[in-house]
Amino acid sequence: MKNKRRDFLKISGLAGLALASEGVFGGIPSNSNNFDRSGLESSLNPDKIQLGINEQIKLDFEKARSILNPSQKQLERGLELHKNSLVIDCYGFMPRAANDGNLLTEAINSKASQLEIQDMQEDMSMSRFVIDKRERDEFQNAWKASGVTCVIQNAGEEGNDVKRLLKRLAHFTYTTDMLRDFLAKAATPEEIIQAKKENRHALYFTGNGVPLPQDWISVEDELRYIRIFFQLGIRMMHLTYNRRNVIGDGCAELANGGLSDFGRSVVKEMNRVGVIVDISHSGWQTSLEAAQLSKKPMVASHTTVASVNHHIRSKPDNVIRAIADTGGYIGICCIPRFLGGTGDIAAMMKHIDYVVKKFGSDHVAIGTDISYTSQFAREENRKIPSSPQGRTRWEALWPVDNFKESPEMVQSMSWTNWPLFTVGMVQMGYPDDVILKILSGNVIRVAKAALAV
Repeated sequence: MKNKRRDFLKISGLAGLALASEGVFGGIPSNSNNFDRSGLESSLNPDKIQLGINEQIKLDFEKARSILNPSQKQLERGLELHKNSLVIDCYGFMPRAANDGNLLTEAINSKASQLEIQDMQEDMSMSRFVIDKRERDEFQNAWKASGVTCVIQNAGEEGNDVKRLLKRLAHFTYTTDMLRDFLAKAATPEEIIQAKKENRHALYFTGNGVPLPQDWISVEDELRYIRIFFQLGIRMMHLTYNRRNVIGDGCAELANGGLSDFGRSVVKEMNRVGVIVDISHSGWQTSLEAAQLSKKPMVASHTTVASVNHHIRSKPDNVIRAIADTGGYIGICCIPRFLGGTGDIAAMMKHIDYVVKKFGSDHVAIGTDISYTSQFAREENRKIPSSPQGRTRWEALWPVDNFKESPEMVQSMSWTNWPLFTVGMVQMGYPDDVILKILSGNVIRVAKAALAV
């Protein structure tokens, strides 16, 4: 058994994090360190990608581990289960690259517009690793450290404008086209499963808005781009994003007005085409009515439980029940303010446990809503001239609250701490089959149901 354990650590994409269970990061008594580190180091070919165990990843891991405080047995079992499992982030962001500070400075000095600068920054963060080896190593290391196979990736900017949505989709299409040996676009849930078998990674595209031409000729005319974006690879869409739109009320609208008549047509068309309905940023009444209307499983892909922490981005029990009744799930996110309480990995586990106990393990997943950012981002950003603070963007309709977010909360919720999310579920006593549902089984089931004719 001991030799098998060592072999696992040598070949695992989580080897850097799994070393924590052997005392390499500290916090474990030195007499428990029976791991042959030289064996690991010699097994890594210097010509290949090194495992992403930079100092920040180690610190983040240790912070979350100290909060959970699992036993040695729980830690080892959780890390090994995570390594061997298909893991899907049911809403989030693949690792982000650092800006090219010199290129941005050149553009700013050439008096580029704010829109041009914004587009450059977005493109760099989402695709710079295609052409920059240092950033590509960072990108691949973060994926390996996380143990995540697939991210349901935000590949459509907030809003309903077709051109705006296309722009972000293009960045991710380009990245998956150019790095397909490591990261591919998955068009079906079967392709996600295949990526795990082949030790690759995948993106399953979602959009933060329903694409609408906004010509207002007829209902049918306004709906036609749902299928077009489905054909481009989008498999899930937000009905609303914080504010009210023609579909329904967002979560920050005090009126809480629910779905419009047009919104009802949108839900029906998404069901027909095969696009998953996502109400993460929708108001509670909009969410409830969408769930009552949907004929296919639907989701709140990155949210929290209102009964654990009342927040506009959380969902109350009646909404969660309505989502569960469709066969769908809610994805628990990693945003401290939404989690409330201690705002850390332990708080996240409370939200997961509430759903499992009240609604069943078929109706919860993890949608982090965060990403890993290159360790070189700060270095590159220092090169860029400062610019005046802009106005609050339209979509950011957000109430003031008294929650105080600490660096420790954010650190424990780091995207590369995904293996510890599994450890936390082991700690709560969940059997393997329940953990596997939460890691990916529920997501795969809903994705298959959405595409079913």
